[in-house]
Amino acid sequence: MQITLKDGSVKEYTEAKSVYDIAKSISEGLARVACAGEIDGEAVDLRTVISKDCTLNILTANDPEGLKVIRHTASHIMAEAVKRLFPDAKVAIGPAIENGFYYDFDNPPFSREDLDKIESEMKKIIKEGHEITRFTLPKEEAIRYMQERQEPYKVELIEDLPADAEISFYDQGGFVDLCAGPHLMSTKGVKAFKLISSSMAYWRGDEHKAQLQRIYASAFQKKEELAAYLEHLEDIKKRDHNKLGREMEIFTTVDVIGQGLPLFAPKGTKIIQKLQRWIEDLEDNEWGYVRTRTPLMAKSDLYKISGHWDHYKDGMFVLGDEETDKEVFALRPMTCPFQYYIYKNTQKSYRDLPYRMGETSTLFRAEDSGEMHGLTRVRQFTISEGHLVIRPDQAEEELKGCLELAYFTLSTLGLQEDVTYRLSKWDPSNKEKYLGDDAYWENAQDALRKVLLEKGLPFVEADGEAAFYGPKIDIQAKNVYGKEDTMITIQLDCAIAENFDMYYIDENGEKIRPYIIHRTSLGCYERTLAWLIEKYAGKFPTWLCPEQVRVLPISDKFNAYAEKTAATLKKNGIDATVDRRSEKIGFKIRAARLDKLPYMLVVGQQEEADGTVSVRSRFAGNEGVQPLDAFIEQVCREIRTKEIRQELPEEEKAK
Repeated sequence: MQITLKDGSVKEYTEAKSVYDIAKSISEGLARVACAGEIDGEAVDLRTVISKDCTLNILTANDPEGLKVIRHTASHIMAEAVKRLFPDAKVAIGPAIENGFYYDFDNPPFSREDLDKIESEMKKIIKEGHEITRFTLPKEEAIRYMQERQEPYKVELIEDLPADAEISFYDQGGFVDLCAGPHLMSTKGVKAFKLISSSMAYWRGDEHKAQLQRIYASAFQKKEELAAYLEHLEDIKKRDHNKLGREMEIFTTVDVIGQGLPLFAPKGTKIIQKLQRWIEDLEDNEWGYVRTRTPLMAKSDLYKISGHWDHYKDGMFVLGDEETDKEVFALRPMTCPFQYYIYKNTQKSYRDLPYRMGETSTLFRAEDSGEMHGLTRVRQFTISEGHLVIRPDQAEEELKGCLELAYFTLSTLGLQEDVTYRLSKWDPSNKEKYLGDDAYWENAQDALRKVLLEKGLPFVEADGEAAFYGPKIDIQAKNVYGKEDTMITIQLDCAIAENFDMYYIDENGEKIRPYIIHRTSLGCYERTLAWLIEKYAGKFPTWLCPEQVRVLPISDKFNAYAEKTAATLKKNGIDATVDRRSEKIGFKIRAARLDKLPYMLVVGQQEEADGTVSVRSRFAGNEGVQPLDAFIEQVCREIRTKEIRQELPEEEKAK
């Protein structure tokens, strides 16, 4: 048989051989580091026997699929360790994931001490060096096998498989787990691992099913790689907006108010206020929007016209009962149906289009409690929402404009390199969820695809992610933990104007249905703030900082000059405060640094006499003594241009 290797070379063998034996025939070194094989593109065990011509790639830890095999094997070792220490625990599932692996157990919550014990037991199992072997059973035998081992979750998984399925298991010295593989040849192959944390998880992701305990962990080929990853996790913890935002007194939550209903402290309120004013001025003064203000709730009649009552009711906060109440209201989950009536308030001609409506919209969505996280997923949020009513011939140009506006806002915030683009399409296998026919969806999706291609933006396509009335361009970003969320969305809707009898008068005096673009220019302010906290680790660009300058008098004798300085700064639009505490100047400087302030101005006798300030910044350290006017001019320019000033390395700041 002929085996074509990754480099294109061909090896010939006269008899069947395992992937491991082929790796060994290539080199002893390759066999030692091999994790799995890839036969004709499919990952397989090293123990898999090849008996016919094929292409073969030997996977090592340097390959994503090879590292995945190490991690998957580590998850089985962890499951065995848990069963040894907690015999009554029931095992569920334990896959490898992007940055490691996890395993779910039906067991009381694990403490950090428990995780440390499990780690120690895993090291024993690895040292024992059990050979890992694979065997298969027919479905009914597999069910009985797991029933005898009293593993109900494995039984359920097997029961869901086809009747003729051949079920595979892996045995590592007596511990047997249901698994499709592939796995390492021995437990000794796991060299470096760490159990990270434990949390609750629902069986099969369903909140109506059993609550399990999930242990998150990671594994690498080398200890140095693991150490680097753990250091990365420490940095993540420092950037986590849920932790840092509370420490910096940006926001908080209170149980008696409710989950997903954050309270913004003065600092957080100031940041959102700056973002909101910027976006509103940008849309209205530079991008041709008119501003609207619409109610936070409406009768169910409105949502029935738009289709949201049928397609989205489960995600809405409904006030009242249709069976007993004369009128039923709901808090709005979106603004579009409200703005349609502003458009309809006066008759429009083709010359009036595009008609771009913008609104800072507070919305309400009944998110599941398990989905809530800090500011990224909440039940009340505010977005830079807009709806463009356009002629069909204006669709391409206006879609480009929406994309350009979104890119501009991202670039201004320094976030443009952190996003990906997704064309969110309908699911043609579930057509009852959507308005319109096949041709409608293909045409609308083609229009969005064309805009993305012309802009040269790399994107992926995803079925089933569209709104019920049209496809979307979703601009995606990941938080520090790697979870992806939609930050900005641009939707093309060629159908819903019919529901509201929206039209414009064309040049021939005929009534024509317009198209509608639903879009955000920044997205959800709460989610954007979370993103900014994590991006900048709380060290926001100066223009966004709730406190931009703090004046530090050397002693109480100079409080009056400090107050006068701060007043002058405020008159020039700079957010300034004075630290009047009777503390030493070193203490005040350290406090300002901990608060991540852009600038601090130290003032004493010489500064008061000369009308100057001694400038310290988080960007360059000690910037020397400057005339107050010169400093104000510099900071005002930085704020006006929304400059993102870079920090020098600490050793350069000290010079």
